[in-house]
Amino acid sequence: MPYFIYKITSGSSGAIKALECIDRYDGFKQAKKFIRELREQTVHDSRTVIKMIFADDELEAEQRLREPRQAPILREWEK
Repeated sequence: MPYFIYKITSGSSGAIKALECIDRYDGFKQAKKFIRELREQTVHDSRTVIKMIFADDELEAEQRLREPRQAPILREWEK
């Protein structure tokens, strides 16, 4: 399964507005190197995020990125 690199732009309400597939890689090391370089080059914007996701195809990758994720449970000693 390949690694997909996405540029995610959110709206003013925080909901995902646009997903843009930038590139895909078959190996993790190449994808990790590319995403690090891309994050260094891009202007830091509070509405734009660069993410890497592991999926069978673009459709599955976009579905996974649109799924709401639950916040991790904080233990008493982590507060």
